[in-house]
Amino acid sequence: MKKLSVSLCVLVSVYLSIPAPAAAQTYRAPRTADGKPNLNGIWQALNEAYWDVEGHAAAPGRVLALGAADAVPPGVGVVEGGGIPYLPEAAAKKKQNFENRLTLDPEIKCYLPGVPRATYMPQPFQIIQSPQHIMMIHQYARAVRTIYMTNHTEAPADSWMGWSNGHWEGETLVVDTTGFNDKTWFDRAGNFHSDQLHVVERFTATGPDHLNYEVTIEDPQVFSRPWKMSMPLYRRKEKNAQVLEFRCVEFAEELMYGHLKKQPTK
Repeated sequence: MKKLSVSLCVLVSVYLSIPAPAAAQTYRAPRTADGKPNLNGIWQALNEAYWDVEGHAAAPGRVLALGAADAVPPGVGVVEGGGIPYLPEAAAKKKQNFENRLTLDPEIKCYLPGVPRATYMPQPFQIIQSPQHIMMIHQYARAVRTIYMTNHTEAPADSWMGWSNGHWEGETLVVDTTGFNDKTWFDRAGNFHSDQLHVVERFTATGPDHLNYEVTIEDPQVFSRPWKMSMPLYRRKEKNAQVLEFRCVEFAEELMYGHLKKQPTK
């Protein structure tokens, strides 16, 4: 027993004598002309949040006739700390949204995706910086966000993409957005919000081709507390990478207005 105690003490002493690994160096992004982190580029999420921000198993799609082509891929989820903290009545509405997602999902009719859904649509978006404004130009539905970096004001009216004021905290772009309508969803699974939605996003370069994206969601009409999502965003590296046209309105006209078309006379 004594020999065992001595051996254990020796092992502990050796372990404690091993130098700790050096702390990871914080990445410092290249700078723009005004000395701010340069986030310019074309970025895209690569995860399953588009289908459901919460963890989920693989499942049939909305149109069974399409078989596997419309199936939902499994995902570990991007919501931190578990599920979304819905209030009881809101949880019931979310369930109804899911059951009727083929007709209720705003994406079906090519409405603007809202925030944060625009960030993790399966299409790229471009960040364009200036000292006064940062533009985020999304390929989906030609959605455009203007982030006001100097002239911070309240939203003049509710809108699909909200009203965004931004500032820098060291290496991180912080975007505070309010002034939403209640018509957008967070994903295809029916996760939703009210017009009291308040979104705070944090974009931080973690390497030359990666951004860490964190978003805090607050809506006292729908959720019992604020909650957070996080994910990496990846730079599109193709030589000819660009945001192209995706005129989805043309794909939705028959669905939205087909019954209004003039019928041919007999």
